[in-house]
Amino acid sequence: METSLVAPVTVAAMLVIRTALVEMRHPGSARRQWCFLARRHPMTAGATAAVLLCVGGWRAAGIASVAWAVLAGALVAHVVHLSTGPEADKTENRNGGRH
Repeated sequence: METSLVAPVTVAAMLVIRTALVEMRHPGSARRQWCFLARRHPMTAGATAAVLLCVGGWRAAGIASVAWAVLAGALVAHVVHLSTGPEADKTENRNGGRH
């Protein structure tokens, strides 16, 4: 593995391990924590951020920019999901969306 990929892969692994540990203590918490992956608005914001970062960083860092861009996109999607609040979940449930 290229050395520039070690840091983003390590961060992603730490997030997965943290999710697993919290899930063992509080069953169902992983579903609540990662439910932004099923929401359209947060995923659109995260994908946009990832693409912009990847395009901008490709010349400077090469393949490592893709890993960092995906990680940053996931963070953006998570933050956007947190900022929408639970009222967005209620609206989406009434309209037939998944929860």
